Amino acid sequence: MNARTNRKIRGGRGKFMGMDVLILHTLGRRSGQPRETPVAWFADGEEARLVVASGGGSQHPDWYVNMMAHSDQASIELPGGDTVRVTPHRLDGADREQAWQRISAAQPRIAKYQSKSDREYPVIRLTRR
Repeated sequence: MNARTNRKIRGGRGKFMGMDVLILHTLGRRSGQPRETPVAWFADGEEARLVVASGGGSQHPDWYVNMMAHSDQASIELPGGDTVRVTPHRLDGADREQAWQRISAAQPRIAKYQSKSDREYPVIRLTRR
């Protein structure tokens, strides 16, 4: 599924289930091997994007753990193929709450998904490096 979605993104189709998507490039936290994961993103100003680490509700997704372990190696690939090196920053407190309000207003299904989990989903701001 990820490979098929990545091909669509590279072909210029940057929407999935009504959400903007990009390809997140990380390194495996233990293996050091490159990983490519399609993720939904939300605008956060002109040069930043927000992503939510939902991971099926019960645990952090692998891409999140990999990205935070090798934060200096993270990059994003936008529809059509442009790749941008990014710095991830996990939002906390009021910053997370403000971002979460924008995300859940844009995609209410994410808020519904969060309500079914005991874990607070991390919200990560990706800024151009």
